[in-house]
Amino acid sequence: MLRIAVPNKGALAETAAEYLKEAGYNGRRDPKELIVADPKNDVEFFYLRPRDIATYVGSGALDVGITGRDLLIDSGSDAHEDEPLGFAVSTFRFAGPAGAFQTLDDLRGKRLATSYPVLVGGYLAERGVEVHLVKLDGAVESAIRLGVADVIADVVETGSTLRKQGLEVFGEPILRSEAVLIAGPNEAPGLGTLHRRLEGVMVARRYVLMDYDLPSELIEQATAIASGMESPTISPTRDPAWVAVRVMIPRDEINHIMDALYELGARAILVTPIHAARL
Repeated sequence: MLRIAVPNKGALAETAAEYLKEAGYNGRRDPKELIVADPKNDVEFFYLRPRDIATYVGSGALDVGITGRDLLIDSGSDAHEDEPLGFAVSTFRFAGPAGAFQTLDDLRGKRLATSYPVLVGGYLAERGVEVHLVKLDGAVESAIRLGVADVIADVVETGSTLRKQGLEVFGEPILRSEAVLIAGPNEAPGLGTLHRRLEGVMVARRYVLMDYDLPSELIEQATAIASGMESPTISPTRDPAWVAVRVMIPRDEINHIMDALYELGARAILVTPIHAARL
């Protein structure tokens, strides 16, 4: 069986479970379960702390896992990123008291609090900036007010939590993170199937099918508006002056494309969700 590490809680866990379910796998029903076998799909799931997943996969104890890119890098393990999954997107930034810091050079010799010492330490070492790292497990944004650090490095989404503490981000982002599929040093049997299934889920979440009727002389203009993944499917209708068109389009462009096609002359425009795909 392919041994897959899955986050057991936190921001990654719920969406990871949804992805695997949509990919046709049978995960746990009881949140207390730690190991779940899915013999029908020849996989076994291990529910672990997101921060530990890269360590298990990098050691070869498990074959693959789903975790954050930031957690993978901070683990220092031999696991490697196999595929980005497109959810749990976040940005890792430096932050300090408003107006106190502008560039990385301003950090030299300062106390820097973070929950990701390997990631941050490696980033600064590559740029020749020495700091005193203060490792914390959480609530990093309180470190400056409580006097244990001069500056912090943490995941930033909207920045509202930092602003409440009187802090502001500065400098370039340290890392743009998201959920990733990671793999260990050895090629695992069944990994190709997992890849295709997860890619199918990502396609189904990003794209929809659009069908419409169109005067046949407008095919080139309509194709320029919505070209599809490769090429639209064009079928004849009972009226030889019209054709029926089916095309895949990005989900976030549905209404813009519908408007443009309608103005061109398309009619009976319908949109259908995609539940699974193999491209």
